[in-house]
Amino acid sequence: MFSKGVAPLRHVLKKAPLTQARCLADGWRGDVEEVKKVALGDDPPFSTIVDYYFNKAAPFAEEAIKAQTVRTRMPAEIKNRLISGVLSDLKPCNSVLSLSFPLRRDNGEIVTIHGYRAQHSQHRTPCKGGMRFSDEVHEDEVKALAKLMTYKCAVCDVPFGGAKAGVKIDPRDFSDMELEKITRRFTVELAKKGFLGPGIDVPAPDMGTGEREMSWMADTYKNTIGVTDLNSHACVTGKPIVMGGIHGRTSATGRGVFHSTNIFVEDPEYMEMVGLVPGLSGKTCILQGFGNVGLHTARYFHRAGAKIIGVIEWDGSIYNPSGIDPKALEDWKLEHGTIRGFPGATETDEDLLEGECDILLPCAKEKVITVENAHKIKAKVIAEGANGPITPAADEILIANKQLVIPDIYCNSGGVTVSYFEWLKNLNHVSYGRLTFKYEFDSNKHLLQSVQSSLESRFSGKIPVTPTPEFESAMGGASEKDIVHSGLSYTMERSGKKIKETALQHGLGVDLRTAAFVLALTKISNNIIMAGFTFT
Repeated sequence: MFSKGVAPLRHVLKKAPLTQARCLADGWRGDVEEVKKVALGDDPPFSTIVDYYFNKAAPFAEEAIKAQTVRTRMPAEIKNRLISGVLSDLKPCNSVLSLSFPLRRDNGEIVTIHGYRAQHSQHRTPCKGGMRFSDEVHEDEVKALAKLMTYKCAVCDVPFGGAKAGVKIDPRDFSDMELEKITRRFTVELAKKGFLGPGIDVPAPDMGTGEREMSWMADTYKNTIGVTDLNSHACVTGKPIVMGGIHGRTSATGRGVFHSTNIFVEDPEYMEMVGLVPGLSGKTCILQGFGNVGLHTARYFHRAGAKIIGVIEWDGSIYNPSGIDPKALEDWKLEHGTIRGFPGATETDEDLLEGECDILLPCAKEKVITVENAHKIKAKVIAEGANGPITPAADEILIANKQLVIPDIYCNSGGVTVSYFEWLKNLNHVSYGRLTFKYEFDSNKHLLQSVQSSLESRFSGKIPVTPTPEFESAMGGASEKDIVHSGLSYTMERSGKKIKETALQHGLGVDLRTAAFVLALTKISNNIIMAGFTFT
């Protein structure tokens, strides 16, 4: 089989550094030890972090997939190879686009702009993932976030593959006109290279971008590559309402953080594991990040009776043991551009991540809880509103300390869930509820009149039937926002239940991250196995 003097491939690779050949020889297990060594270090690359969690969940997923594979006549050895091969194929990104283009600045200077778009998986299409503007963007980060998006969509049953885009700029250093030029040129480059389109790849807002940038992207696509595409506005989500956006999208990620946390905080078994009383009411919370996600997370927690006792921002931290009003803090920040000086709390130099509280809400950036500070975290529940705020080494410490981490691939999936609703709205070309408002109002009105007529015929005389304020407000049917909120709540509850079942099935205890990854890998692999391979 081998030429004389040439050692078998598997033997050679045991002594060699990680290579593509080694992965091919050993399947998804080919890089387990190297990934583990790097991931449990002080400052692991983000893509290595995602691969570590993949490797940790894959053995459980393999067993689950074997049990669910419907091709019962397939020999066990072939089935094992098939499942291992599918999981191995899921580890790398399918496509990564790296591009550069010139920008003529307002002062006439020419600068080069660098951007990336990674598509992790096309097992379901289109691909879906945010586009960020940040001077810290790099290819490794974009690929890692694309992988996370695949798993995030699978956990919440959103039928997309994962993707991510990043442009390496600090948007504060550019004028609005320059940002528009960058966004429109980046859009054209993505579209020309097959990385943009309603059925191909659908970006959304992320760090440093918002409705404005999505509006520019949709308009650029509509007037260039998509000029004859009836569904062109579905090429991006997170748009303004007037451009085909959807009510409830702005607050969706924060609302998802609230729902995902509430599902586990209301569970007596999980609260017994961490030593808390079930229910959000009265729980103390510390929030990191008061941007879009942090603001809406704080609002929903506050409405549920929890107390936001501390807020951490890039330029300072504030603390009030009696609670901080999110609306008042939002008004202050809008007026002053900072949370510092807010009269409803006291500025502090203490590291509030390590502060005494029941629930910690890291909603800002990656790798803020590391091996250096994980043992100092006092919160019993940590809900990852940001992507990757906890490193693997820190995660292991928190699990050992029986602290419950609500993982990012579930916790902050509210945004992509509502993006899915917006995408469907754009394809349907009609807003939710528009076709049924009048019918439902008339039906409810006739129902009340029928009840009144029945009572009056039984008990002679006028007997007015008056609807309660709640019923009266609902008589006209659910608004688009009502439907979006209801759909998001249902999605988070159903996904949370599945994660609980998976954790229980595999005896994972408080390790919800592994349970979520097992759930995602199992769903994706079953999808690929059922569909088969087109060109193999």
